[in-house]
Amino acid sequence: MPKEFLQAVKTAPPHRVAALVDENTNPFELGCAIELFGLPRPEIGKLLYEFTLCAPDTHTPMRNRFFALSEVATLEAADAADTLIVLSRPDVHAPRRPAVLDAISRAHARGARLVSFCSGAFALAEAGVVEGRRVTTHWQCADALRSRFPGVIVEPDVLFVDDGDILTSAGSAAALDLGLHIVRRDHGAETANDVSRRLVFAAHRDGGQRQFVERPVPEVPDASLAPVLAWAQERLDTPLTVSDLAARAAVSTTTLHRRFRAQLGTTPLAWLTGERVTLARRLLERGESRIELVARHSGLGTPANLRVLLRRETGLSPSVYRHRFGPGAV
Repeated sequence: MPKEFLQAVKTAPPHRVAALVDENTNPFELGCAIELFGLPRPEIGKLLYEFTLCAPDTHTPMRNRFFALSEVATLEAADAADTLIVLSRPDVHAPRRPAVLDAISRAHARGARLVSFCSGAFALAEAGVVEGRRVTTHWQCADALRSRFPGVIVEPDVLFVDDGDILTSAGSAAALDLGLHIVRRDHGAETANDVSRRLVFAAHRDGGQRQFVERPVPEVPDASLAPVLAWAQERLDTPLTVSDLAARAAVSTTTLHRRFRAQLGTTPLAWLTGERVTLARRLLERGESRIELVARHSGLGTPANLRVLLRRETGLSPSVYRHRFGPGAV
């Protein structure tokens, strides 16, 4: 690692992330965890996370025995992690080993953040840490999860669920959505955008967006929302309305609502508000201290509206958010 990069690392210790690997773990979600949390970020100028792979065995075969991991940390690394990621396995009906479940239970008991990718939610449920909590998993596994663990609140039609100290993602690529959400929560929207650019992946798909499930394809012309979304994103500082979006898309407001629900799992107004809050966050992260200007340029209108919506999204006031994520923040 370049010396100048190490010198740029802040004195505060980075957040420790451990990914728990077990026999038959899916390599894709393993790769997502490494790409999101395990790589240095010299383009950002600081180390975002201290990352470790840990396993109950010194030799751990991956899914279908495509390859095996060796020389990774023991489960003691899970006991030292601030965030423990439980990766997915395709054999959702096979019980997890007691050592794995005990590591998850210990992490939860000491207040660590728990994250699961795809079917990793089964391990959380088996460890007894999500009773009465909201989780998601791959849509193909949702019924099995709900049947085996009736006390768990399964949300099958979302990309990820952020339930505070427990965060769960749906299948495969939704691991990237959840990971970027965690980076955004920990380090702000600007840093999450930097990471997404390196991933060549969408910077933000809201957790409430629907999973892509099998459904008949209607025989209609292309009704993609991409053009109208791009048009609106260039005009967030103007007084856009849902009627403006519908007019741009050349459809009725009713049709626009239906397409937003089908393609994004949200309403046009909620999407527009979310984009404006994201823009406000980026302005604050770049050091803008004039709240009136941030409110105006993000299209949120008034400082009061900015404060309400930012606090709803992040739990922070604009000044506190800028102090935590703006230039020079540790």
